[in-house]
Amino acid sequence: MENSSVQLNDLPDEILMMIFKKLHNITLLYSLSDVNIRLNKIVHDSIFTNRLTLANFVPSRLILQMYSPIYFAYPLSDLVLDRFCSHILSKIHQKVKWLDLESSSMERILLSTNYPNLVGIALYNIHLENAVHLFSDERLFTSTYKKQISSLVIDIKASGEGNPTQDENIVLFTHIFNIFTNLQTLNTGPSSICDCLYLLDGRFNQLHTFHVNIDFITSLRLIINNKEKLPNLKSFKLHCYIDTSFYDELILPLLHRMSNLEKLDLVLIVWTKKALIDGNNLKLNIINYMPLLNKFTFNIHSKTRFYTKFNLPSNEYIQETFKDFKNKQIISSIDYFKEKEYSQCHIYSYPYQLIYYNNITNNFPGGIFECVREISLFDERSFEHEFFFQISQSFPFLKKLTLINKKPQNNKHLRKSKNQNQNLSIIQYPYLLKLDISEAHKDYHEQFLFDNKTCLPDNIRVIMNYQLLKKVTRNFRRITTRTDGNAYIRDDTMFIKIMMDFGDLPKNSLQFILGHNPGFPMNIQQAIMKEESKKQTQ
Repeated sequence: MENSSVQLNDLPDEILMMIFKKLHNITLLYSLSDVNIRLNKIVHDSIFTNRLTLANFVPSRLILQMYSPIYFAYPLSDLVLDRFCSHILSKIHQKVKWLDLESSSMERILLSTNYPNLVGIALYNIHLENAVHLFSDERLFTSTYKKQISSLVIDIKASGEGNPTQDENIVLFTHIFNIFTNLQTLNTGPSSICDCLYLLDGRFNQLHTFHVNIDFITSLRLIINNKEKLPNLKSFKLHCYIDTSFYDELILPLLHRMSNLEKLDLVLIVWTKKALIDGNNLKLNIINYMPLLNKFTFNIHSKTRFYTKFNLPSNEYIQETFKDFKNKQIISSIDYFKEKEYSQCHIYSYPYQLIYYNNITNNFPGGIFECVREISLFDERSFEHEFFFQISQSFPFLKKLTLINKKPQNNKHLRKSKNQNQNLSIIQYPYLLKLDISEAHKDYHEQFLFDNKTCLPDNIRVIMNYQLLKKVTRNFRRITTRTDGNAYIRDDTMFIKIMMDFGDLPKNSLQFILGHNPGFPMNIQQAIMKEESKKQTQ
């Protein structure tokens, strides 16, 4: 049989459409626009032009602060951006309803053509000053846009160190609502509780959907109206990953104003003065104030010093408080930490949709969490090999793992020799990018470093205690850390990431400090740094 080839143009439209739906629409438009009339008709279909993500999102490798975005937005290549702005956007502009943009290229894209049916914009990695300028530029947002834009996502970045201040964000939000008079959906962050209360003080009542990520919830510096009802708000999402003691004072009064809410999503870590937050608490303080509520998802850690080990509620009791909930899949776990003298209750609706799962203990209830990319483990009881195996199974796409546990393992000698029968499975974390065991006992360095316990992927970033590492590897000569395929060993060289604390050291001392031996104990490193700092100031 003679060889034959089928060209793309030989395939029927139905087959082409099936293939193209599997491809990224930006790549598709860039590659096939203007090839011929037939392909133009297909790739210019609203399926591929309705929403354009004109930015690249790459993994941040999770090396920044704990709650940094998993993905970082950066511009399209100049070649691709030029082609879209010069040739493609003007031909499909009437079909575009949503644009995902990043800060450095957004002005060029918005000015390249008009978008008569645009109803939503998402702006990523935008600095505060640029955002204020952007929403003040009448060239970018004509009177048509002002009325037709109903949805806005804005990811705000501070120009300097830290996040924007309350006053700065308030100026920005005032600009936004003055421009988009028909804005009904707003998704923003990072923000403060002050920003949230300002946006919901009654002056922007057209909002029916408000999603906000808050850095911290603390006492207010500004006096803001927190009493007026919000009758138009139908969907509210509030996520905060930092502990707060202002649940009763700030969060509950805000929620009580949302009497017509239909969807509610809460992620909170709350310190309470007395009882832990359970189903009864949620019904009494939240659900009873929202008669139209039909979807309530939550992930709430509550902590208190009110209980002792002897009067702590059981997990069975916590589960019983959710028996009347519409969502029957409510998961709970409860812990008491004797050394730190507090108890903790974790309650969440399942299936779990967040990318984080923090403060996992030995009482972890299990389950499959395909959305989670980052976890932290903490307990005052030791974590055994079986626990880590369960973690690897429950979080199949895990990218970052932080472990805090000072207790030695009890069962580590079960795997004393590689020659004995393997009574436990070798654990694998195929997608792990970063592992932090710097605040863990020596046994957990062995747990992750020994190839007869754990198999880690290549190119992983590991933070560990250098002195403990020397002990575990017997000065880097231990055979179980030197076998083929070990993620730390390449051509008889061990690669170690060492964290150094520079404190308030002047910048002109860095060259000297970076030249000293990072294997010195921390107290010696700090003494060297202080001595050099004194010399620099003399």
